[in-house]
Amino acid sequence: MDAVSTLALIAGLGWASGVRLYAVLFFLGVLHHAAIIELPPHLELLAHPAVMVVSGLLFITEFFADKIPGFDSIWDAVHTFIRIPGGALLAAAAVTQGDQGLALAAGLLGGVFAAGAHFTKSGGRVLINASPEPFSNWAASFGEDALAFGVIWSAFKYPLLLLIGLALFIIAVVLLAPRLIKGVRKVFTAIRRALGHPA
Repeated sequence: MDAVSTLALIAGLGWASGVRLYAVLFFLGVLHHAAIIELPPHLELLAHPAVMVVSGLLFITEFFADKIPGFDSIWDAVHTFIRIPGGALLAAAAVTQGDQGLALAAGLLGGVFAAGAHFTKSGGRVLINASPEPFSNWAASFGEDALAFGVIWSAFKYPLLLLIGLALFIIAVVLLAPRLIKGVRKVFTAIRRALGHPA
């Protein structure tokens, strides 16, 4: 695996895990089991039938939990402590060379991408949940499902294209982060006022 492909896999695994960790685990196992992609040696365990059953059940659980307005934000909050370490571990395991320093660097990079994707997703969901209708929530959730699969697929099939896309994502996050943070603060301020607490 060349440098571009390795970097794309590290970044892609980290980013997608920050959005849909269980879907990533399940998709990787299924695609490798079907011989559509070839996983790095340290990730081949994901194609074990027992692992696929568990990751599949978790994927289904998250698929429905993420479609419930309000509950999805609670789910995201809990998974702050799961998605980011998960993305870091997957990225570290993607390094095929036996270099521990390189694996650590990959894990750190994967964790950064996972954190960026997770907090962007979580903040966006808080804003979407401020809307009384559920359709925007469902659209966002289905879009995230498709995006997670697309990122994983691109990491193996179109690594350079994925890296360009992730670079654009980083630029967008940097530009939009102040507005996102401001919007989330407004939502929480409104919630506190509704509960009778001062802003």
